[in-house]
Amino acid sequence: MPGTVLLLAASPVGKGRLVDAASVLPVLAAVAPAVLSGTDTANVVELADPLEPQAVLTRLRAAAAAPGPLTVYVTGQLQLDRRQRLPHLALARTTAATARYTAFPWHWFREELRLRPAGATTLLLDLHADAETWELLRSTPLDSGRGNAVHGRIAPPPSRRTIAQPAYMKAVATILRSGSRPPAEQLHQQALTRIAPESAGTDLVLSTPGPAVGDPHAAITAAVQSGRHTEADALAARHEQIAVTTHGPASEEALHWAEVRADLAMFAGDAVRSCRTWLMIATARLNAGQAPDAPAVEAAVDRAHHQWGQVRDTAPARELGAALAALRGRVPGRREGALDHVQRQLRQLQTPAGTGTRLSDGAAFTRPM
Repeated sequence: MPGTVLLLAASPVGKGRLVDAASVLPVLAAVAPAVLSGTDTANVVELADPLEPQAVLTRLRAAAAAPGPLTVYVTGQLQLDRRQRLPHLALARTTAATARYTAFPWHWFREELRLRPAGATTLLLDLHADAETWELLRSTPLDSGRGNAVHGRIAPPPSRRTIAQPAYMKAVATILRSGSRPPAEQLHQQALTRIAPESAGTDLVLSTPGPAVGDPHAAITAAVQSGRHTEADALAARHEQIAVTTHGPASEEALHWAEVRADLAMFAGDAVRSCRTWLMIATARLNAGQAPDAPAVEAAVDRAHHQWGQVRDTAPARELGAALAALRGRVPGRREGALDHVQRQLRQLQTPAGTGTRLSDGAAFTRPM
């Protein structure tokens, strides 16, 4: 099966630039697509110093939806937004004051890649962090999602008035230009060896292999791909119960498996169950003290909203819509007008024409941002 490769190099224009990220693209572009991917054939998408987060999201979403292996090469710099202090990949227009609106939130990588089959995604990262982000990442690991192989390095900020070079990614590209494609972990180690003299042991090394043999996510993926949705949900339910018993119902372990079950309901075409589960997850996170604008809370409400748009029968649509409207009052999310959309749909469901089978207005709220 053909592979997909996404080459993303981004850094701000002007004095905020820490690394010349785009300088690596000509070296990567000289590598054959099949070698970049590690498959017989591959499609390559290149993004050089993109201006808008939405442009990156669109390309990432398309790459994530492609069948077959996906390899994402990311070169750039990380900054924190001032409101939530979450890592963002700085884009061409990003400044310290505008990161929340002009940079690409790193957790969007996790969100967009989460539905891919376990073990089918590899990220190779060469990142530089500004001073604030560096201090955060020394104690809080960069989260690129479960089930993905992640290799690379995060370098500290360079000295003042110095623009760093993406040495790790250039080493990766140089190795691949030989025409051979070692396994990702071996490629990573070879690249680290090449840059060791200049990094002097100061980098944060990223090395997370894909899921191990026996990982339940792989078994669930296989069941879904062969249409055994009931079996997949039963397996996830068993792991959810173990997590609840071991860690508690509001633990990240338990909520993770609840999220898996919400996605499984979507794959099985059960929008009612999926929406109801996402509403429960959002409420549990809020009740546990998570902020209304926390990424996991916003994502849960956005997904509930999206699944609600797929519910065709009016009775469950009214019930779930009322609960969603209450949550939207607390969690408006990043998409403007989300609460108005729910309220407008609920009014239509109360009219005589809104009885029986519901016509979806999904175009107004198609997918979470």
